[in-house]
Amino acid sequence: MADARKYLTIDGKFGMVRGEIDTPVIAFETWGRLNDRADNAVLIFTGLSPSAHAASSPTDPSTGWWEDMLGPGKPIDSRRYFVVCVNSLGSCFGSTGPASNDPNTGERYRLDFPVLCLEDIARAAQRVLASLGVENPHSVVGSSMGGMTALAYALLFPGAARQLLSISSAARSLPFSIALRSLQRELIRKDPCWLDGRYLDDALPETGMRLARKLGIITYRSAEEWAERYGRERATDNISSGKAGPFGIDFEIESYLQSHANKFVGSFDANCYLYLSRAMDLFDASDHGGSIEAALSRTGLESALIIGVRTDFLFPPQQQEELATHLEAGGVKTKFSLLDSIQGHDSFLVDMDRFRPAVSEFLIQSDLDHCRVIARPGMAKKIDARETVQRGRMVNRMRGELNQQLRERHDAADFETKTQVNPGEAN
Repeated sequence: MADARKYLTIDGKFGMVRGEIDTPVIAFETWGRLNDRADNAVLIFTGLSPSAHAASSPTDPSTGWWEDMLGPGKPIDSRRYFVVCVNSLGSCFGSTGPASNDPNTGERYRLDFPVLCLEDIARAAQRVLASLGVENPHSVVGSSMGGMTALAYALLFPGAARQLLSISSAARSLPFSIALRSLQRELIRKDPCWLDGRYLDDALPETGMRLARKLGIITYRSAEEWAERYGRERATDNISSGKAGPFGIDFEIESYLQSHANKFVGSFDANCYLYLSRAMDLFDASDHGGSIEAALSRTGLESALIIGVRTDFLFPPQQQEELATHLEAGGVKTKFSLLDSIQGHDSFLVDMDRFRPAVSEFLIQSDLDHCRVIARPGMAKKIDARETVQRGRMVNRMRGELNQQLRERHDAADFETKTQVNPGEAN
């Protein structure tokens, strides 16, 4: 299968918050086309473990990790936007990280890689945009760690992005989530095969990674979902208790955790996991102004959508509410949406019936609001008559397209509501 990834090599020294590296490479994918004004770019930052493959494309038709959100006619509509998704600096899916070779030694960085901060990931992404001819992205978007990185971008480059979409994220991590990630990292580092980060390709710290992933999955979902989804159902697969004595797998929920942990082991580098996990802990928006309030007053954003989930205990709703409150106080037109999903922190990946309308309507409405702003008479003061006419036509055309999309989305939502099958009657 073809690889849709593109690569930017940043020449020379790349300064980081706590060090520097030489000529790092950043992997990214794109969808859609950059318009003549270079103002329709949407930059997506990922969570801890995804690659840049957020959605399928003609080059790589495989399903992406946010397939239902990105593409033609979807909420992040690649017919309207030029979408760029970067693989985080420090990751292992094409971008330079601890698993990459240090160009100065020819050996893997491993723990010689500098301490990673989310600001470093944001700066690397800004270099990608600049290489594509984008100075002012339409939006920066991110969920979980990606939402924190998107916020870091807005703080590092105030006034560059027009709007922020932050999903199940926060201005900084709570002690509770820091403690959980600290335990995950300890599980990996206590694995005898970790060898202070110098593990062998044929002897990976699999047990530590498996346990860390299981703990992660527990924090990503909710007790409410699992009670409804699994209850106390007994495991029926081939990894039931008989093979591991009296303490093997007896319940479906145990089987679920084991299956997902096994898939993760070998697909993600252990040192990269440690670095990215720690970067989430280290991020604090107040580092950019002395307090969260001060920092969020200087983003220069035009608008923001902050989405939280009722059942998310890794990034609980009060953190999104805090973020929305201080952005609004800082002069950013902000919408806070608390969704009733039962899938916990991971809801943004699975509960598309709630997330798609929230993202779609925000993007369409904010574009309409922006059209009204640029159509104001005062905005044309320094523009000649010909360009004023052209801008007016552009605004009218955009208004028509956006209003039509909004009507189509509302019609589709009404249809889904009217035709929804009662689960108790379906068979």
